Amino acid sequence: MSATSPQPSAEPACPAPQNRAEPPADARPAGLGAAVWAALGIVYVVWGSTYLAIRVVVETMPPLLSGALRFAAAAVLLLAGIAVRKGVRALRVTWRQFGSAALVGVLLLAGGNGGVVLAERTVPSGLAALLVASVPLWVVLLRRAFGGRTDGTTLAGVLVGLVGLAVLTGPGLTGDVELSGLLLVVGAAVVWALGSVLAGRLPMPADPFVASAYEMLAGAAGALALSFVRGEPGRFEPGAVSGASWAGLGYLVLFGSIVAFTSYAWLLQRAPLPLVATYAYVNPVVAVLLGWLFLSESLTWPILLGGGIVVGGVFLVARNQR
Repeated sequence: MSATSPQPSAEPACPAPQNRAEPPADARPAGLGAAVWAALGIVYVVWGSTYLAIRVVVETMPPLLSGALRFAAAAVLLLAGIAVRKGVRALRVTWRQFGSAALVGVLLLAGGNGGVVLAERTVPSGLAALLVASVPLWVVLLRRAFGGRTDGTTLAGVLVGLVGLAVLTGPGLTGDVELSGLLLVVGAAVVWALGSVLAGRLPMPADPFVASAYEMLAGAAGALALSFVRGEPGRFEPGAVSGASWAGLGYLVLFGSIVAFTSYAWLLQRAPLPLVATYAYVNPVVAVLLGWLFLSESLTWPILLGGGIVVGGVFLVARNQR
């Protein structure tokens, strides 16, 4: 899941501001421009491809340890970039803001992304992406649990999406995939949604890039701690890791956690939120196609049907939410 994101994605991304004001109709540009569509294409393809990259990484690398390495490297690169561009003073935040970013980072990256990485040892990447696509549904339910109001259309979208999840996790419907792996992905999606909801309620650093860097540092620390609990560092042999896994890890650091996140954060300031939100139901489609094309993952009718229902439910929710 991708630095700090409402998605649930394999990628963390900055949560969309809850109080972002829409510009008046007459102030909006007549066209969005090529840069907006290019950035949106990057978010579509790169975040959709991270599930494939994760699947390749965990073939020969301990899952949680790989996540710790990924987010630690991405955080260092992002912090260095901010310091060079804006100065070291830009990295200053209050202890309260740092604590909030750390909590959100642990939930999103150690809990949410960590669960997906663990599950992808046995769950096909495309199927994992379809299950993670349910994050917006859990976000709606958690916001309601925190006292938020939800209209009938949004609840209908949530119900549709949950029916799709039932199809995807139904015993025997997804082939030989173990139910425990499927439930682990669903649990990771719920944890990711919780982190996303809290990110809109806690005092976070004002700069989304600074917030994301600290979240990735905390997420890396959390993933490393969990990897020690599982005994991964003691079994880790760098020489036994394949070149494909190292390449996949590098791709996740540079493209999944830096390039795509930067594009996403830029889009939040340049494009309408409903358009940016479309990544939530485009990413799983991209992931399914890439898994089928490069890893020969099967596309059974329950996966196609359940995935279509989940994406349809997410579409209803995203279409009705600002």
